[in-house]
Amino acid sequence: MKKLLIITSGLICLFLNTQAQNKNLDKIVAQLGNNIILLSELNQQYAQYLNSGNPEDDKVKCYFLQRLLTQKLLKQQAEIDSVYVEESDVDQEVDKRMRSQISRAGGQERLEQFLNRSVLQYKDEIRPEIKEQLIAYKMQQKITENVNVTPLEVKRYFETYKKDSLPDIPTEFEIGEIVLYPKLNKEEKQRAKDKIEALRLRVKAGEDFGFLAKSYSEDPGSAAEGGDLGFFDRAGMVKEFSAWSFKLKPGEMSPVFETEHGFHFLQVVERRGEQVNARHILIRPQTTPQSLERIKLQADTIYKNILDKKLPFAAAASLYSDNKDSQYNGGMLLYADEVTTRTTFIPADKVDPKVFLVVDTMHAGEVSKPVAFSSPETGKEGYKILYLKSKIAPHKGSLEQDYTKFKEKAQQEKVERSLSEWFEKRRENTYIKIDSEFTDCDELKIWNKPTTAKN
Repeated sequence: MKKLLIITSGLICLFLNTQAQNKNLDKIVAQLGNNIILLSELNQQYAQYLNSGNPEDDKVKCYFLQRLLTQKLLKQQAEIDSVYVEESDVDQEVDKRMRSQISRAGGQERLEQFLNRSVLQYKDEIRPEIKEQLIAYKMQQKITENVNVTPLEVKRYFETYKKDSLPDIPTEFEIGEIVLYPKLNKEEKQRAKDKIEALRLRVKAGEDFGFLAKSYSEDPGSAAEGGDLGFFDRAGMVKEFSAWSFKLKPGEMSPVFETEHGFHFLQVVERRGEQVNARHILIRPQTTPQSLERIKLQADTIYKNILDKKLPFAAAASLYSDNKDSQYNGGMLLYADEVTTRTTFIPADKVDPKVFLVVDTMHAGEVSKPVAFSSPETGKEGYKILYLKSKIAPHKGSLEQDYTKFKEKAQQEKVERSLSEWFEKRRENTYIKIDSEFTDCDELKIWNKPTTAKN
Protein backbone atom coordinates (compact mmCIF):
# COMPACT_ATOMS: atom_id res chain seq x y z
CA MET A 1 0.00 0.00 0.00
CA LYS A 2 1.36 3.35 -1.02
CA LYS A 3 2.32 5.43 2.04
CA LEU A 4 0.64 8.75 2.53
CA LEU A 5 2.30 11.93 3.60
CA ILE A 6 2.32 12.19 7.39
CA ILE A 7 1.34 15.67 8.45
CA THR A 8 3.58 17.21 11.07
CA SER A 9 3.69 20.77 12.27
CA GLY A 10 7.33 20.97 11.19
CA LEU A 11 6.49 19.97 7.57
CA ILE A 12 3.45 22.15 7.03
CA CYS A 13 4.60 25.27 5.18
CA LEU A 14 3.55 28.80 6.06
CA PHE A 15 1.77 30.77 3.33
CA LEU A 16 3.79 33.48 1.63
CA ASN A 17 2.47 36.50 -0.19
CA THR A 18 0.50 36.07 -3.43
CA GLN A 19 -1.65 38.58 -5.21
CA ALA A 20 -5.27 38.18 -4.10
CA GLN A 21 -7.00 36.06 -6.70
CA ASN A 22 -10.11 37.32 -8.44
CA LYS A 23 -12.89 35.24 -6.92
CA ASN A 24 -14.59 35.02 -10.30
CA LEU A 25 -11.50 33.26 -11.70
CA ASP A 26 -11.04 30.96 -8.67
CA LYS A 27 -12.32 27.43 -8.93
CA ILE A 28 -12.75 24.28 -6.88
CA VAL A 29 -9.91 21.85 -7.63
CA ALA A 30 -11.07 19.15 -5.19
CA GLN A 31 -14.00 18.27 -2.96
CA LEU A 32 -13.79 15.90 -0.01
CA GLY A 33 -17.11 15.36 1.73
CA ASN A 34 -18.36 18.85 2.55
CA ASN A 35 -14.87 20.36 2.34
CA ILE A 36 -13.59 22.06 -0.79
CA ILE A 37 -10.09 23.02 -1.92
CA LEU A 38 -9.78 26.13 -4.06
CA LEU A 39 -7.22 26.81 -6.75
CA SER A 40 -6.16 29.88 -4.77
CA GLU A 41 -5.25 27.65 -1.79
CA LEU A 42 -3.12 25.48 -4.03
CA ASN A 43 -1.46 28.50 -5.61
CA GLN A 44 -0.56 29.89 -2.20
CA GLN A 45 1.21 26.62 -1.37
CA TYR A 46 3.02 26.77 -4.72
CA ALA A 47 4.07 30.37 -4.01
CA GLN A 48 5.79 29.12 -0.82
CA TYR A 49 7.69 26.61 -2.94
CA LEU A 50 8.84 29.23 -5.46
CA ASN A 51 9.71 31.85 -2.85
CA SER A 52 11.97 29.32 -1.15
CA GLY A 53 14.19 29.45 -4.22
CA ASN A 54 12.92 26.31 -5.96
CA PRO A 55 12.58 26.10 -9.78
CA GLU A 56 9.17 26.25 -11.44
CA ASP A 57 7.57 22.82 -11.65
CA ASP A 58 3.80 22.49 -12.03
CA LYS A 59 4.00 18.81 -11.04
CA VAL A 60 4.79 19.91 -7.50
CA LYS A 61 1.18 21.08 -7.27
CA CYS A 62 0.16 17.41 -7.25
CA TYR A 63 2.06 16.95 -4.00
CA PHE A 64 0.50 20.07 -2.48
CA LEU A 65 -3.00 18.95 -3.45
CA GLN A 66 -2.38 15.53 -1.89
CA ARG A 67 -1.29 17.24 1.31
CA LEU A 68 -4.39 19.44 1.36
CA LEU A 69 -6.64 16.41 0.79
CA THR A 70 -4.92 14.61 3.68
CA GLN A 71 -5.43 17.64 5.90
CA LYS A 72 -9.11 17.99 4.96
CA LEU A 73 -9.79 14.31 5.65
CA LEU A 74 -8.23 14.57 9.09
CA LYS A 75 -10.16 17.77 9.79
CA GLN A 76 -13.42 16.09 8.77
CA GLN A 77 -12.81 13.22 11.19
CA ALA A 78 -11.79 15.68 13.90
CA GLU A 79 -15.20 17.32 13.63
CA ILE A 80 -16.88 13.92 14.07
CA ASP A 81 -14.68 12.99 17.05
CA SER A 82 -14.90 16.47 18.64
CA VAL A 83 -11.16 17.00 18.39
CA TYR A 84 -10.33 20.69 18.69
CA VAL A 85 -7.45 23.00 19.58
CA GLU A 86 -7.43 25.88 22.02
CA GLU A 87 -7.52 29.35 20.49
CA SER A 88 -4.49 30.23 22.62
CA ASP A 89 -2.54 27.39 20.96
CA VAL A 90 -3.47 28.79 17.55
CA ASP A 91 -2.32 32.25 18.63
CA GLN A 92 1.00 30.85 19.81
CA GLU A 93 1.59 29.00 16.55
CA VAL A 94 0.68 32.04 14.46
CA ASP A 95 3.07 34.21 16.49
CA LYS A 96 5.81 31.59 16.28
CA ARG A 97 5.57 31.40 12.50
CA MET A 98 5.37 35.15 12.13
CA ARG A 99 8.53 35.58 14.20
CA SER A 100 10.26 33.11 11.92
CA GLN A 101 9.06 34.99 8.83
CA ILE A 102 10.13 38.34 10.27
CA SER A 103 13.56 36.95 11.09
CA ARG A 104 14.02 35.50 7.59
CA ALA A 105 12.85 38.74 5.97
CA GLY A 106 15.29 40.80 8.01
CA GLY A 107 12.74 42.64 10.13
CA GLN A 108 9.05 43.46 10.36
CA GLU A 109 9.21 46.45 8.04
CA ARG A 110 10.85 44.46 5.25
CA LEU A 111 8.33 41.65 5.65
CA GLU A 112 5.42 44.09 5.45
CA GLN A 113 6.92 45.63 2.31
CA PHE A 114 7.20 42.17 0.81
CA LEU A 115 3.65 41.22 1.80
CA ASN A 116 2.22 44.60 0.82
CA ARG A 117 0.17 44.54 3.99
CA SER A 118 0.65 44.81 7.74
CA VAL A 119 1.74 41.87 9.86
CA LEU A 120 -1.55 42.07 11.76
CA GLN A 121 -3.53 41.77 8.51
CA TYR A 122 -1.40 38.84 7.39
CA LYS A 123 -1.79 37.06 10.72
CA ASP A 124 -5.57 37.30 10.39
CA GLU A 125 -5.35 35.81 6.88
CA ILE A 126 -3.23 32.80 7.79
CA ARG A 127 -4.90 32.03 11.12
CA PRO A 128 -7.76 29.83 9.79
CA GLU A 129 -5.33 27.70 7.78
CA ILE A 130 -2.95 27.29 10.71
CA LYS A 131 -5.85 26.32 12.95
CA GLU A 132 -6.89 23.65 10.48
CA GLN A 133 -3.32 22.34 10.33
CA LEU A 134 -3.15 22.06 14.12
CA ILE A 135 -6.49 20.25 14.24
CA ALA A 136 -5.35 17.82 11.54
CA TYR A 137 -2.10 17.16 13.40
CA LYS A 138 -3.95 16.57 16.68
CA MET A 139 -6.33 14.17 14.92
CA GLN A 140 -3.38 12.27 13.51
CA GLN A 141 -1.92 11.96 17.00
CA LYS A 142 -5.23 10.56 18.26
CA ILE A 143 -5.27 7.95 15.48
CA THR A 144 -1.81 6.68 16.43
CA GLU A 145 -1.73 7.32 20.19
CA ASN A 146 -2.16 3.63 21.06
CA VAL A 147 0.21 2.27 18.44
CA ASN A 148 3.10 0.52 20.18
CA VAL A 149 5.51 -2.25 19.26
CA THR A 150 6.33 -5.35 21.27
CA PRO A 151 9.83 -6.85 21.61
CA LEU A 152 8.73 -9.60 19.21
CA GLU A 153 7.69 -7.01 16.61
CA VAL A 154 11.05 -5.26 16.99
CA LYS A 155 12.82 -8.59 16.42
CA ARG A 156 10.70 -9.28 13.33
CA TYR A 157 11.43 -5.81 12.01
CA PHE A 158 15.16 -6.33 12.51
CA GLU A 159 14.96 -9.63 10.65
CA THR A 160 13.57 -7.87 7.56
CA TYR A 161 17.11 -6.54 6.97
CA LYS A 162 19.45 -8.68 4.94
CA LYS A 163 22.81 -9.12 6.61
CA ASP A 164 24.61 -6.97 4.02
CA SER A 165 21.96 -4.22 4.21
CA LEU A 166 22.13 -3.55 7.94
CA PRO A 167 22.83 0.15 8.57
CA ASP A 168 26.33 1.32 9.46
CA ILE A 169 26.29 2.84 12.94
CA PRO A 170 28.99 5.53 13.34
CA THR A 171 31.05 6.16 16.46
CA GLU A 172 28.74 7.24 19.27
CA PHE A 173 29.37 8.86 22.62
CA GLU A 174 27.43 9.03 25.87
CA ILE A 175 28.49 12.31 27.47
CA GLY A 176 27.57 14.03 30.70
CA GLU A 177 28.34 17.62 31.60
CA ILE A 178 28.22 19.96 34.54
CA VAL A 179 27.87 23.56 33.34
CA LEU A 180 28.97 26.33 35.67
CA TYR A 181 28.38 30.02 34.99
CA PRO A 182 29.80 32.81 37.19
CA LYS A 183 27.49 34.26 39.82
CA LEU A 184 27.93 38.03 39.68
CA ASN A 185 27.80 40.15 42.81
CA LYS A 186 25.79 43.36 43.17
CA GLU A 187 28.63 45.64 42.10
CA GLU A 188 29.35 43.54 38.98
CA LYS A 189 25.68 43.68 37.94
CA GLN A 190 25.31 47.42 38.48
CA ARG A 191 26.78 48.46 35.12
CA ALA A 192 24.14 46.46 33.21
CA LYS A 193 21.40 47.75 35.49
CA ASP A 194 22.47 51.36 34.93
CA LYS A 195 22.56 50.83 31.16
CA ILE A 196 19.06 49.40 30.92
CA GLU A 197 17.62 52.00 33.31
CA ALA A 198 18.99 54.70 30.99
CA LEU A 199 17.22 53.02 28.05
CA ARG A 200 13.95 52.83 29.99
CA LEU A 201 14.14 56.56 30.74
CA ARG A 202 14.72 57.28 27.03
CA VAL A 203 11.54 55.36 26.15
CA LYS A 204 9.68 57.17 28.90
CA ALA A 205 10.91 60.47 27.45
CA GLY A 206 9.37 59.62 24.09
CA GLU A 207 12.00 57.70 22.10
CA ASP A 208 10.80 54.78 20.00
CA PHE A 209 10.77 51.50 21.93
CA GLY A 210 11.23 49.35 18.81
CA PHE A 211 14.23 51.34 17.58
CA LEU A 212 15.98 51.14 20.95
CA ALA A 213 15.26 47.39 21.18
CA LYS A 214 16.75 46.79 17.74
CA SER A 215 19.77 48.91 18.63
CA TYR A 216 20.55 47.76 22.16
CA SER A 217 18.59 44.68 23.26
CA GLU A 218 20.74 41.60 23.86
CA ASP A 219 17.89 39.12 23.27
CA PRO A 220 18.79 37.55 19.89
CA GLY A 221 15.28 36.13 19.52
CA SER A 222 13.39 39.42 19.66
CA ALA A 223 15.80 42.34 19.08
CA ALA A 224 15.30 42.26 15.28
CA GLU A 225 11.52 42.53 15.82
CA GLY A 226 11.84 45.61 18.00
CA GLY A 227 11.67 43.50 21.15
CA ASP A 228 8.25 42.03 20.19
CA LEU A 229 7.73 38.58 21.75
CA GLY A 230 4.32 37.90 20.25
CA PHE A 231 1.54 36.35 22.36
CA PHE A 232 2.38 34.03 25.25
CA ASP A 233 0.65 32.60 28.31
CA ARG A 234 1.73 32.61 31.95
CA ALA A 235 3.77 29.45 31.52
CA GLY A 236 5.52 30.77 28.43
CA MET A 237 8.07 32.92 30.24
CA VAL A 238 10.12 32.85 33.43
CA LYS A 239 8.03 33.77 36.48
CA GLU A 240 9.37 37.32 36.97
CA PHE A 241 8.67 38.17 33.34
CA SER A 242 5.18 36.66 33.41
CA ALA A 243 4.36 38.48 36.64
CA TRP A 244 4.97 41.91 35.09
CA SER A 245 3.43 40.96 31.73
CA PHE A 246 0.09 40.03 33.28
CA LYS A 247 0.11 42.80 35.88
CA LEU A 248 0.29 45.71 33.42
CA LYS A 249 -2.39 47.09 31.12
CA PRO A 250 -1.82 47.59 27.37
CA GLY A 251 0.56 50.50 26.83
CA GLU A 252 1.99 50.39 30.35
CA MET A 253 5.70 49.85 30.93
CA SER A 254 7.38 47.98 33.77
CA PRO A 255 10.30 49.13 35.89
CA VAL A 256 13.66 47.39 35.39
CA PHE A 257 13.57 43.87 36.83
CA GLU A 258 15.95 40.90 36.90
CA THR A 259 15.53 37.31 35.67
CA GLU A 260 17.98 34.49 35.11
CA HIS A 261 18.64 35.99 31.66
CA GLY A 262 19.62 39.47 32.84
CA PHE A 263 17.89 42.82 33.34
CA HIS A 264 14.68 43.68 31.44
CA PHE A 265 11.95 46.20 31.14
CA LEU A 266 8.83 45.46 29.12
CA GLN A 267 5.77 47.09 27.66
CA VAL A 268 2.46 45.30 27.20
CA VAL A 269 1.12 45.68 23.66
CA GLU A 270 -2.15 43.72 23.82
CA ARG A 271 -4.03 41.34 26.11
CA ARG A 272 -6.34 38.53 24.96
CA GLY A 273 -7.76 36.64 27.91
CA GLU A 274 -4.96 34.55 29.34
CA GLN A 275 -2.55 35.55 26.57
CA VAL A 276 -0.49 38.71 26.39
CA ASN A 277 1.63 40.31 23.69
CA ALA A 278 4.61 42.21 25.10
CA ARG A 279 7.89 43.67 23.90
CA HIS A 280 11.02 44.03 25.97
CA ILE A 281 14.64 45.09 26.08
CA LEU A 282 17.24 42.84 27.68
CA ILE A 283 20.72 43.75 28.90
CA ARG A 284 22.90 40.90 30.16
CA PRO A 285 25.46 41.60 32.90
CA GLN A 286 28.97 40.97 31.60
CA THR A 287 31.26 38.37 33.14
CA THR A 288 34.27 39.80 34.97
CA PRO A 289 37.71 38.20 35.44
CA GLN A 290 37.01 38.05 39.17
CA SER A 291 33.72 36.20 38.71
CA LEU A 292 35.40 33.72 36.34
CA GLU A 293 38.10 33.05 38.90
CA ARG A 294 35.47 32.37 41.56
CA ILE A 295 33.60 29.87 39.39
CA LYS A 296 36.89 28.20 38.38
CA LEU A 297 37.66 27.57 42.07
CA GLN A 298 34.19 26.08 42.54
CA ALA A 299 34.62 23.88 39.45
CA ASP A 300 37.98 22.61 40.75
CA THR A 301 36.40 21.71 44.08
CA ILE A 302 33.52 19.82 42.42
CA TYR A 303 35.97 17.99 40.15
CA LYS A 304 38.13 16.92 43.11
CA ASN A 305 35.09 15.70 45.06
CA ILE A 306 34.02 13.57 42.07
CA LEU A 307 37.54 12.11 41.68
CA ASP A 308 37.73 11.37 45.41
CA LYS A 309 34.34 9.63 45.16
CA LYS A 310 32.86 12.00 47.70
CA LEU A 311 30.18 12.96 45.17
CA PRO A 312 28.83 10.93 42.22
CA PHE A 313 28.84 12.80 38.89
CA ALA A 314 25.03 12.59 38.57
CA ALA A 315 24.52 14.03 42.04
CA ALA A 316 27.00 16.84 41.33
CA ALA A 317 25.10 17.68 38.12
CA SER A 318 21.77 17.90 39.94
CA LEU A 319 23.28 20.06 42.70
CA TYR A 320 25.46 22.44 40.72
CA SER A 321 24.91 22.35 36.94
CA ASP A 322 23.42 25.43 35.27
CA ASN A 323 22.25 23.37 32.28
CA LYS A 324 18.56 22.85 33.05
CA ASP A 325 18.12 20.44 30.13
CA SER A 326 20.51 17.89 31.64
CA GLN A 327 20.67 18.90 35.30
CA TYR A 328 18.10 16.33 36.43
CA ASN A 329 19.11 13.73 33.87
CA GLY A 330 22.32 12.87 35.66
CA GLY A 331 24.01 15.53 33.57
CA MET A 332 23.68 13.34 30.45
CA LEU A 333 23.28 15.07 27.10
CA LEU A 334 20.43 13.94 24.86
CA TYR A 335 20.23 13.69 21.08
CA ALA A 336 17.27 13.30 18.72
CA ASP A 337 17.30 12.69 14.97
CA GLU A 338 14.39 12.58 12.52
CA VAL A 339 13.43 9.03 13.56
CA THR A 340 14.70 8.43 17.08
CA THR A 341 13.12 10.10 20.05
CA ARG A 342 15.66 11.32 22.62
CA THR A 343 18.67 9.16 23.36
CA THR A 344 21.93 9.51 25.25
CA PHE A 345 23.87 8.04 22.32
CA ILE A 346 25.24 10.93 20.22
CA PRO A 347 26.91 10.37 16.81
CA ALA A 348 30.47 11.67 16.75
CA ASP A 349 29.69 14.23 14.03
CA LYS A 350 26.87 15.69 16.17
CA VAL A 351 29.01 16.29 19.24
CA ASP A 352 30.05 19.91 19.84
CA PRO A 353 33.54 20.12 18.26
CA LYS A 354 35.04 21.65 21.41
CA VAL A 355 33.51 18.92 23.55
CA PHE A 356 34.67 16.27 21.06
CA LEU A 357 38.30 17.43 21.38
CA VAL A 358 38.11 16.66 25.11
CA VAL A 359 36.12 13.42 25.21
CA ASP A 360 37.84 11.83 22.19
CA THR A 361 41.02 11.35 24.26
CA MET A 362 39.17 10.10 27.36
CA HIS A 363 38.35 6.55 28.42
CA ALA A 364 34.87 5.39 29.40
CA GLY A 365 34.15 6.33 32.99
CA GLU A 366 36.60 9.27 33.07
CA VAL A 367 35.81 12.82 34.15
CA SER A 368 37.63 15.80 32.62
CA LYS A 369 39.24 18.67 34.46
CA PRO A 370 37.15 21.88 34.28
CA VAL A 371 37.18 23.23 30.71
CA ALA A 372 36.63 26.92 29.90
CA PHE A 373 33.88 27.58 27.34
CA SER A 374 31.47 30.21 26.10
CA SER A 375 27.81 29.68 25.19
CA PRO A 376 27.25 29.83 21.39
CA GLU A 377 23.80 31.36 22.00
CA THR A 378 24.69 34.13 24.45
CA GLY A 379 28.47 34.27 24.47
CA LYS A 380 28.37 33.81 28.26
CA GLU A 381 31.60 32.37 29.66
CA GLY A 382 31.93 29.60 32.20
CA TYR A 383 33.39 26.16 32.89
CA LYS A 384 32.32 22.61 32.07
CA ILE A 385 33.21 19.32 33.69
CA LEU A 386 32.73 16.51 31.15
CA TYR A 387 32.04 12.83 31.83
CA LEU A 388 32.47 10.11 29.20
CA LYS A 389 30.09 7.32 30.11
CA SER A 390 30.74 5.24 26.99
CA LYS A 391 32.23 5.31 23.51
CA ILE A 392 30.90 2.85 20.97
CA ALA A 393 33.07 2.06 17.96
CA PRO A 394 31.60 2.08 14.42
CA HIS A 395 29.74 -1.15 13.68
CA LYS A 396 26.98 -2.78 11.68
CA GLY A 397 23.62 -2.39 13.33
CA SER A 398 22.76 -5.20 15.73
CA LEU A 399 19.70 -5.92 17.84
CA GLU A 400 21.83 -6.32 20.97
CA GLN A 401 23.70 -2.99 20.69
CA ASP A 402 21.11 -0.91 18.88
CA TYR A 403 17.76 -2.19 20.17
CA THR A 404 16.44 1.32 20.86
CA LYS A 405 17.21 2.48 17.30
CA PHE A 406 15.45 -0.48 15.72
CA LYS A 407 12.55 -0.15 18.13
CA GLU A 408 12.04 3.46 17.03
CA LYS A 409 12.18 2.49 13.36
CA ALA A 410 9.75 -0.37 13.92
CA GLN A 411 7.45 2.00 15.80
CA GLN A 412 7.59 4.56 12.99
CA GLU A 413 6.82 1.93 10.38
CA LYS A 414 3.84 0.69 12.40
CA VAL A 415 2.55 4.25 12.84
CA GLU A 416 2.80 4.88 9.09
CA ARG A 417 1.07 1.58 8.35
CA SER A 418 -1.73 2.40 10.79
CA LEU A 419 -2.20 5.82 9.19
CA SER A 420 -2.23 4.34 5.68
CA GLU A 421 -4.89 1.82 6.71
CA TRP A 422 -6.94 4.56 8.38
CA PHE A 423 -6.78 6.79 5.29
CA GLU A 424 -7.65 3.87 3.01
CA LYS A 425 -10.82 3.11 4.96
CA ARG A 426 -11.86 6.77 5.14
CA ARG A 427 -11.26 7.35 1.43
CA GLU A 428 -13.45 4.37 0.55
CA ASN A 429 -16.36 5.90 2.48
CA THR A 430 -15.86 9.56 1.64
CA TYR A 431 -17.09 11.43 -1.41
CA ILE A 432 -13.98 12.68 -3.24
CA LYS A 433 -13.91 14.56 -6.51
CA ILE A 434 -10.73 15.98 -8.07
CA ASP A 435 -10.64 18.39 -10.98
CA SER A 436 -9.71 16.80 -14.33
CA GLU A 437 -6.65 19.09 -14.48
CA PHE A 438 -5.02 16.82 -11.89
CA THR A 439 -6.13 13.37 -13.09
CA ASP A 440 -2.61 12.55 -14.34
CA CYS A 441 -0.98 13.12 -10.92
CA ASP A 442 0.54 9.87 -9.65
CA GLU A 443 0.21 11.13 -6.07
CA LEU A 444 -3.55 11.50 -6.47
CA LYS A 445 -4.43 8.16 -8.10
CA ILE A 446 -5.29 6.58 -4.76
CA TRP A 447 -7.63 9.52 -4.10
CA ASN A 448 -9.38 9.04 -7.48
CA LYS A 449 -10.51 5.48 -6.79
CA PRO A 450 -14.29 4.96 -6.93
CA THR A 451 -15.92 5.38 -3.52
CA THR A 452 -19.05 3.91 -2.01
CA ALA A 453 -19.95 7.24 -0.43
CA LYS A 454 -22.63 9.42 -1.92
CA ASN A 455 -22.49 13.19 -2.29
